[in-house]
Amino acid sequence: MAKELDGKATLITGAAAGIGKAAAELFAREGARLMLSDVNGDGVEAVAADLRSQGFEAQAMATDVTSEADVAALVAATVKAYGRLDCAFNNAGIGHTPLSLLDVDAAMFNRYLAVNLTGVLWCMQHEIRQMLQQGGGTIVNTASLAGLAATPRMIPYTASKFGLIGITRSAASEFASKSIRINAVCPTSTDTEGMRDFIADQGIAPDRMFGPMGRMGTPLEIAEAALWLLSDRASFITGQALVASGGSSGQTA
Repeated sequence: MAKELDGKATLITGAAAGIGKAAAELFAREGARLMLSDVNGDGVEAVAADLRSQGFEAQAMATDVTSEADVAALVAATVKAYGRLDCAFNNAGIGHTPLSLLDVDAAMFNRYLAVNLTGVLWCMQHEIRQMLQQGGGTIVNTASLAGLAATPRMIPYTASKFGLIGITRSAASEFASKSIRINAVCPTSTDTEGMRDFIADQGIAPDRMFGPMGRMGTPLEIAEAALWLLSDRASFITGQALVASGGSSGQTA
């Protein structure tokens, strides 16, 4: 059976844990040649080493996506390793902490924008420059249901994710004629270590995070959505924000 990413040079940011790690494992099984990155250099190298021990192609590089120089070096390292960049899953980001708009300060707000929005901008800039040189490619950005629907007490996070969907759609329109597809995947509560820590820290009953399906999504389920968007099966899909929410609308009363 043909593999969805067979032989494709694929970059994943935020790959040390959670959705990014699940994507690394899934994309490897689907034939990708991987460059994995994360601000946690030891963590992402451990993921790559595990994949190599199973016979997959995977390299790792510590990267802070808020640094344009780091991002440029990451894309250059991918091209040096594999000769090109076919697919990019820009997944690195920071999660939300419930907070009233009245309590948001400049440092917090700017931090969310730097990681979740500007970091993806740097990634897309350098990825697209490479893809233009080679004649095309595909990009998926990890956004959120909170980037599409009103969510209270999440101002910095929501602003960053609304902005991310906006730049995804704008870039997709700009580069569609150049054989570059750009989409976003929009999960809601996903059962990652970070989410479990958040639930414990906030003293929230886990079932409060459940949607209509009666559970949270799994990292693998979100990775599967990203895989489809990156694959040739989605060859006529660009500029979309694919909601992977188990039926949650995100609408507030």
